[in-house]
Amino acid sequence: MSTHDFVAIGLGPFNLGLACLTEPIAELDGLFLEAKPGFAWHPGMMLDGVTLQTPFIADLVTLADPTSPYSFLNYLKETGRLYSFYIRESVFPLRSEYDAYCRWAAGRLSSIRFGHRVTSVTYDETDGHYVVRAVTQDGGRTEHRARHLVLGTGTPPYVPEACRDLGGDVVHNAGYLDAKAALQAKESVTIVGSGQSAAEIYHDLLADIDTRGYRLNWVTRSPRFFPLEYTKLTLEMTSPEYVDYFHALPEDTRYRLETEQKCLYKGINAALINEIFDLLYAKTVAGPIPTRLLTCTELREAAYDPGRGEYTLGLRHLEQERDFTLVTQGLVLATGYRYEPPAFLDPVRHRIRWDRHGRFDVARNYSIDVTGRGIFLQNGAAHAHSVTSPDLGMGPYRNSWIISQILGREHYPIEKAIAFQEFGVPEGVAG
Repeated sequence: MSTHDFVAIGLGPFNLGLACLTEPIAELDGLFLEAKPGFAWHPGMMLDGVTLQTPFIADLVTLADPTSPYSFLNYLKETGRLYSFYIRESVFPLRSEYDAYCRWAAGRLSSIRFGHRVTSVTYDETDGHYVVRAVTQDGGRTEHRARHLVLGTGTPPYVPEACRDLGGDVVHNAGYLDAKAALQAKESVTIVGSGQSAAEIYHDLLADIDTRGYRLNWVTRSPRFFPLEYTKLTLEMTSPEYVDYFHALPEDTRYRLETEQKCLYKGINAALINEIFDLLYAKTVAGPIPTRLLTCTELREAAYDPGRGEYTLGLRHLEQERDFTLVTQGLVLATGYRYEPPAFLDPVRHRIRWDRHGRFDVARNYSIDVTGRGIFLQNGAAHAHSVTSPDLGMGPYRNSWIISQILGREHYPIEKAIAFQEFGVPEGVAG
């Protein structure tokens, strides 16, 4: 059995970018394993007209290699859409367009194996290689050996404790589109969540509220509908300097900042907030509409009555410190995603570094293993690498790092400093 330089597990945009960037490197032999039968990026949220929150230049490869044939611009050229995109005069691709671009890129790569669900990873002490075992869609079993691993299994949907094993047809926003028709057939729908997905679903359902006749509620724990902060000096927090600064902070400080900085990447697009207001305004010309937007309200309890087909939500207003209930037939949890270490890593847990909070202790070079060069992590590291961890634009930067660590040299030049501002105490002035 041949040994690969690395096996990458999971194929979201970050590992797909790694596949694109390593394809032309003759010295690197990588293999990418994905459980799904094909590339799929948030299929449950492919709403018509919705765009990315990052510009097209934050594609799979450009910020590492602007000459790559796997760039978004090359995709547009090869599919005859480049001039239309130019005339459109927007730097933000449609979400469905980005998904199509990723599928186009995946279809041109020889290193990807779809339909391979990894079941276990072990470590062979005799030769220092990882052994990756997978099950294929037809029930077959495969085994692959590699000197390095790259984890790109993504972040699974998060369901609040109160809603676990709830029963009924409660849906996480990850499955919204499949559930939309059933939701719109109900007398009432409640969305729980604070971010972009909650806002998109609310806007989508609000558009049909007068023709469908349902009551529509949006419950958010946030004190207001926070916009995504997209000013240019704030965007410098997605920079090499900020990663250096953040990673060097004490663990407890990093965890505090991880919580405080969520609005920097989980806020709502400002234009969408305005569109929601304008749509509310337009629909109320004919009279009041049955909708409520409840801020500063936390979901504490939930129960489902199968006989009535209704959920009773136990809510608490955090500022008034008052409890109340809300009854709804449809329930959408736009409650985000949280990283969980995949179970297939259990046999090599002893080779992984863990921090005091029980999460991966991610090094500055994105490694998580005891050698500091064996297992690398894509995403899932906001507690160690700040808001840069889920940022699409930082994917090529991180992949340039990972490639350099595996090769032992920089193949793609890695930016060291791009920010105008300084994030820590200036050199030479500390007492």
